[in-house]
Amino acid sequence: MVMDFRKNAAPPTPAPITLCDSPVTAVESFRFLGTIIAQDLKWEQNICSLIKKAQQRMFFLRQLKKFNLPKTMMVNFYTSIMESIRTSSITIWYAAATAKDKGRLQRVIRSAEKVIGCNLPSLNDLHTSRTLRQAGKIVADPSHP
Repeated sequence: MVMDFRKNAAPPTPAPITLCDSPVTAVESFRFLGTIIAQDLKWEQNICSLIKKAQQRMFFLRQLKKFNLPKTMMVNFYTSIMESIRTSSITIWYAAATAKDKGRLQRVIRSAEKVIGCNLPSLNDLHTSRTLRQAGKIVADPSHP
């Protein structure tokens, strides 16, 4: 992936890159540790992927509701299976995500709240808690640069 932030409307095509005498193909986006990184550093593809995964798991949450599982069990399922997907790299993409994308993710949380029947942490709360936790780990590590 080539990231070029020049102001030119049409930047010249970069020279082909070769490693060990084999050309490297340029891509528009790629998945790294489960996070989709786009060439323009927009997070729409990543958020669409997160929403798709969350919607697939909503089916299982609805099945648990049909089986009359207690709310605590459904909240545990939500936290471990659904919330963990959204928050795996939230400290990276949340600040640069558009309000529309954040709203789409928040809708998934609201639909899970309706199925479970209790309030769940908002996307902003999740981002704040994960960022503070990460900052605390960095501050507590004396070997961190």
